[in-house]
Amino acid sequence: MKALFAEFFGTFWLVLGGCGSAVLAAAFPQLGIGLHGVSLAFGLTVLTMAYALGPVSGGHFNPAVTAGLCVAGRFPAARVAPYVVAQVIGAIVAGAVLALIANGKPGFDLVASGFATNGYGERSPGGYGLVSAAVTEVVLTAGFLIVILGATASKAVGSMAPVAIGLALTLIHLISIPVTNTSVNPARSTGVALFVGGGAVEQLWLFWVAPVAGAVMAALVARWLFADDAQAARGR
Repeated sequence: MKALFAEFFGTFWLVLGGCGSAVLAAAFPQLGIGLHGVSLAFGLTVLTMAYALGPVSGGHFNPAVTAGLCVAGRFPAARVAPYVVAQVIGAIVAGAVLALIANGKPGFDLVASGFATNGYGERSPGGYGLVSAAVTEVVLTAGFLIVILGATASKAVGSMAPVAIGLALTLIHLISIPVTNTSVNPARSTGVALFVGGGAVEQLWLFWVAPVAGAVMAALVARWLFADDAQAARGR
């Protein structure tokens, strides 16, 4: 239960901090955070929670990461579903809190704002189509998993893993916010899409399929790259 709460709260923090920076701060040009600030906010949420709650649950905060770690042999299959449920619930609760805060501003229109949802086509910030969005999410999630698996490998500098992971997520956002508004995390996408409905929910399938596919692809490569770690995990 401690691990599930850690995954719930860590994902809550990620969505509240990352999406909150986009909805509450980036909407005001005079604050000057823009794409760079939102990207950094997402990276900082993962970095801070990885240090705070990583020792409790492993610090996944992302269904794609959980699936990838399982395929890589670093996480037991029996624990995948409970982790994913905790992550999605945490994201939805964060979406609810963010909606409550945002609606405190007179005239705020949650649907018209986009509410930091992900999308392609007319829902893409830069107008990118389905194929571009799918490739972006698959490739960047795969890269993210390689960073996670490498930074947490037995030969890595363990205490610095959250820094590498947080900076990787920052880089991912700098690349892909114009394309999909950056998911690489199905829970993050779900947590805000449910409050917008319509096209945000209709396109949500991509932001489950593509990140999980990318994570699984990376995990299969990682089983070869980091074979010693997978064997050690199975032996524990």
